Amino acid sequence: MPDFSPVDYAVPGFVLLVLIEMIWAWRKRPDAYEPKDTLTSLAFGLGSTVSGLLFGGFFFVLFLAVWEYRLIDFGPEWWAVWWAWPLCFVLDDLKYYWVHRAGHRIRWMWAAHVNHHSSQHYNLSTALRQTWTNFLTFGFLFAVPLVLLGFHPIMIAICSGFNLIYQFWIHTEAIDRTPRWFEAVMNTPSHHRVHHATNPRYLDRNYAGVFIVWDKLFGTFEPETDEEKIRYGIVKQLGSFNLLWAVFHEWVGIVQDMWRAPWKHKLSYLLREPGWTHDGSRETSDMIRDAWLARQGKQGDMKTVSSENPIAGSGEPA
Repeated sequence: MPDFSPVDYAVPGFVLLVLIEMIWAWRKRPDAYEPKDTLTSLAFGLGSTVSGLLFGGFFFVLFLAVWEYRLIDFGPEWWAVWWAWPLCFVLDDLKYYWVHRAGHRIRWMWAAHVNHHSSQHYNLSTALRQTWTNFLTFGFLFAVPLVLLGFHPIMIAICSGFNLIYQFWIHTEAIDRTPRWFEAVMNTPSHHRVHHATNPRYLDRNYAGVFIVWDKLFGTFEPETDEEKIRYGIVKQLGSFNLLWAVFHEWVGIVQDMWRAPWKHKLSYLLREPGWTHDGSRETSDMIRDAWLARQGKQGDMKTVSSENPIAGSGEPA
């Protein structure tokens, strides 16, 4: 099957930008790059490309079959309907938001998406850290409504490709903040640093691909703050540069949990959020965030008491 994605044509630009960022990091942030980590990210990118070539044809044929039942017909020259392209791009980005959100909230999908978050560094090479096992999830189903609306699978593939190209440049610490009007509408390095953070306040926030307005609309937006240093990676860090372990560790964890769990809980280890356990032995991102918010509330109460009564605030009896 021919490759309709524009991403392949952008690869030389990706490589050039990574080299430029490496020069910046060498001068300004020596800790931004770690050789083994970068090589792992590049290997992820290569493996993801191979996986896409192997399984992309199946999904393309499937979408073509679904397209035969489309509700709207743009005509035989669908590619010439100019207004369909920006509409498809916006709707595809909305689709990306929901498939991305599901990738964080359903462990089966997280097992594939976790690969992108497994680096403890945040640089342009991290953008290349893509999964090899996306074909095992049901993420492709989120595109079916677009196909039924009449958008040709080729148009969707091209729009999705430009969406991924846009997301490349936001994986950097070299850019602090962009103009306020841009930050209000678009996904930016600042917004996406939040998404890759493991700090409790940032967990499962800012799922946007291109337009940050989706997060603001659906209640998952969190601005970056200068109050604390961002920590990148996943809640339980890999602690290894072993490529195969990095690719498959969450799938292995799912199998182990399902094997040990009582029958009535086995499916929950597939379909519930990452970190969920039937016995409460681990914490989900919601639990971690709620505990952090509770601590913040207690600290706020103590500050209030301290300002009103310094003796009580010091821990001495009032």
